[in-house]
Amino acid sequence: MGRKILFITTDQQRYDALGCNGGRFARTPVVDGLAAAGVNFRRAHNQNTVCMPARSTMVTGRHARSHGVVANGIPLPGDAPSIAAWLHDRGGYRTALIGKAHFEPAFDLAGRWEENRLAGEGSTGPHRGFEHLELAMHGYFGPWHYDKWLEEHGPATGLDWRHAFYPLLNAERTALNAEGGGDTGAPECRYNILPPELYHTDWVAERTISWLDSLSPDEDWFCWMSFPDPHHPWDPPAEAARRFDWRELPLPDGHPGSPEKIVEILSGKPHHWLDWYEGRFDNGEGGPAHFRPNEMTDDQLREVNALIFAENELIDEACGRVLDRVAARGWAEDTDVFYTTDHGELQGDFGLLFKGPYHVDALMRVPLVWRPAPSAGVTPAVIDDPVGHVDLAATFCSVAGVPAPGWSEGSPLPTAPGEGGRERVLTEWDSQFPHVGMHLRTITRDGWVCTAYEAGPLYEGTEGELYHLAEDPKQWVNLWSDPSHRAVRDDLVADLYASLPPAREPALTVEAPA
Repeated sequence: MGRKILFITTDQQRYDALGCNGGRFARTPVVDGLAAAGVNFRRAHNQNTVCMPARSTMVTGRHARSHGVVANGIPLPGDAPSIAAWLHDRGGYRTALIGKAHFEPAFDLAGRWEENRLAGEGSTGPHRGFEHLELAMHGYFGPWHYDKWLEEHGPATGLDWRHAFYPLLNAERTALNAEGGGDTGAPECRYNILPPELYHTDWVAERTISWLDSLSPDEDWFCWMSFPDPHHPWDPPAEAARRFDWRELPLPDGHPGSPEKIVEILSGKPHHWLDWYEGRFDNGEGGPAHFRPNEMTDDQLREVNALIFAENELIDEACGRVLDRVAARGWAEDTDVFYTTDHGELQGDFGLLFKGPYHVDALMRVPLVWRPAPSAGVTPAVIDDPVGHVDLAATFCSVAGVPAPGWSEGSPLPTAPGEGGRERVLTEWDSQFPHVGMHLRTITRDGWVCTAYEAGPLYEGTEGELYHLAEDPKQWVNLWSDPSHRAVRDDLVADLYASLPPAREPALTVEAPA
């Protein structure tokens, strides 16, 4: 028998969202406790900075260029490898995914893809090696299991529950800076009238508990518990959101402090940084269409952060309830717990918001905590070696006591500094829109972050970014064109391209917006 595996993911959560990673606002004692008792990876990176590619890497153990989902809107093929199927078939594991999947395009009311048909068909799987699936996305949209559950339970509240969430699709979102909300008119913000017990964070936890309770005590299981928050829209229950008074929050540490300083910093980066800030570049792949960061006020940013902090606390509390049930079932000594997110959030760094083709810590560096089962006897550690989501599948196999599949491109995560000779981690970006055609290739190694820009409509292929993390942790000073750093840059670029796996042939194509 292997050990049981609880795999917890959030959506669009910063590395420093957690107290154990320097977070100063949201209280996250549950995950902080997992980190203190286990392994906290300080330099974990995703392999892509948007949802579908990052999540496809988690389930396949492959880089985006290998599994083919290089951008949102590209469905992961039905025959793609799945670590859930591997654990089920090779290890006899019971498998479930509760919450957000997003291996297939989500804006799909016609039910073209199976993820979006399951709830309407009254089905909970199997799909992609998961015996049981109950799915949710951001808010109430219609096709998923959470939506159907809310349709049953919402009317009993007497509230206008259908309009409790910020709408995922509406005409106003095409207006400049999207539709504002909250107290300040902040983009994509709303104070949700639903009580926490009807919000999707609590729903994910309760449905996870229900599935765990359906298992026999001696069964091995792999459960992916996937929270849709704190991804925008930011619309947590009002009673939780008001835990934080946005008026009392400072600007984030990564915010330059003034429009003049923002322009100065962004001017040293490839031009789409400043172009987005000033409204000449539409970052529709990472945020609402036509959002202009330079029109966002400081108070709006403070309010966004207050809502995010509240969502982070609700997630931590939900994790605690699930872990309590694991313990009540007698599994605590034999359960490995993993916690990560798919990508980060700019959240005010550089004066920006949302995500996109911006390869800096705010989006690439992710929280990754692994609390091995106490029965495994692993010594708690903090590890600075570079690791990635691509390593998760191989690690799950190690925990389960089954060989890693040949299609997995990662290696089991280390449990001590220096273990396994970790040198680099790779992250890529490929635009889903041909008119943007941006292609970023990034290597993080030896305390450097180096991004090469390939040729396309916006760039000639000679541009890039280079940051020294120890000297410039905020990544404000781009050293790409600095002659004194040319040798370092050239060495990193050569290593980057020597380390990238071959791209999938034929390439997959974008089939839907996201």
